[in-house]
Amino acid sequence: MRILILGGDGYLGWPQALYLSAQGHDITIFDNLSRRLFDLERGFNSLTPLQTLHERIATWQTISGRQIHFRIGDVMDYEALAATFQAVQPDAVVHFAEQRSAPYSMIDRKHAVFTQTNNVVGTLNVLYALKEFAPTCHLVKLGTMGEYGTPNIDIEEGFIEIHHKGRSDILPFPKQPNSFYHLSKVHDSHNIMFCCNIWGLRATDLNQGIVYGFETEETALDPRLATRFDYDQIYGTALNRFCVQAVAGSPLTVYGTGQQTRGYINLMDTIRCIELAILSPAKEGEYRVFNQMTEQFSLLELAEKVIEQSSHLGLEAQIKYFANPRVEKEQHYYNATHTRLLELGLEPHLLTEDVIASMLTFAIAQRNAINPQVILPTVNWRAAQNTVTSHEPKLPQ
Repeated sequence: MRILILGGDGYLGWPQALYLSAQGHDITIFDNLSRRLFDLERGFNSLTPLQTLHERIATWQTISGRQIHFRIGDVMDYEALAATFQAVQPDAVVHFAEQRSAPYSMIDRKHAVFTQTNNVVGTLNVLYALKEFAPTCHLVKLGTMGEYGTPNIDIEEGFIEIHHKGRSDILPFPKQPNSFYHLSKVHDSHNIMFCCNIWGLRATDLNQGIVYGFETEETALDPRLATRFDYDQIYGTALNRFCVQAVAGSPLTVYGTGQQTRGYINLMDTIRCIELAILSPAKEGEYRVFNQMTEQFSLLELAEKVIEQSSHLGLEAQIKYFANPRVEKEQHYYNATHTRLLELGLEPHLLTEDVIASMLTFAIAQRNAINPQVILPTVNWRAAQNTVTSHEPKLPQ
């Protein structure tokens, strides 16, 4: 298949491109490289050393004999996006090209506006490009479990049957996002569903849990193929932060009570889920939702798992509770349905002791590159202006 990967230079997009290329698909990456720019401006770094996109692609071609095509461009630039759709004529498009951090979106007004403009308008551009140049192409869009929030009922996969005053209907599951980033994903979902209804597009919305892991079979072939390992307070997720803090000898930063529960998924399962969605495409006019997660844990459970494995490696990790910078329920019910990808054939890689040990071992090997100062939270949901302001996102004119 001809597959276009928007945001194919990122944490998820790059291993996805390698995996699908290894399966024999014709892959084109479209990316504006903005994630790399943020690191340069903020002084952050991936714990895995990253090569340029050109070097990555050249390395993959040498190792595999397969070519990955790429175009430098922005989904906000409709002319560049349209030209790519016309040239590639994709059978499927995988959409990762969004600002993906909740803390980033809550820094201040400018970062909130950038997040919503980039994500919502960028996705609208993708939808129009599909309509105009590839109307039979299947859109596989990365959403987030954060769209749902933490309702006091089981979370279904996208839709719920409602009985009200003697009548029944199947309606989109209620959304309760808790950041401007998660709100942008809700808007995306509504726009995609609307365009499927009016234009007959076909789309799969993958509401993904928090991803952990930094290695796949393909990235492990050569260090130059590595994907990101973020551990900073903006892009680093809890498990990454905890592992790096344990190695650096810093306390594990648990926000609030640590009882906040979320869905999680291994990086290797993420790339497999997207392949399963591509190989079993939505029908014409169909908008479908899969909950892309395999397990759920509280922050405290993750921290305790890291502490246990740290002790086996001679590390003395401890928990430090921080006043929660986010506005979220800390005591809540959480039970999310996630059966549809299992029915398509997903065989999950679970968060075992060995997985955590491998993350800790990698962090130990990269100990000299760790900067503990970038982990501590400075972005507060309640503040109109936060201290992380040196990165000035470019807004559309």
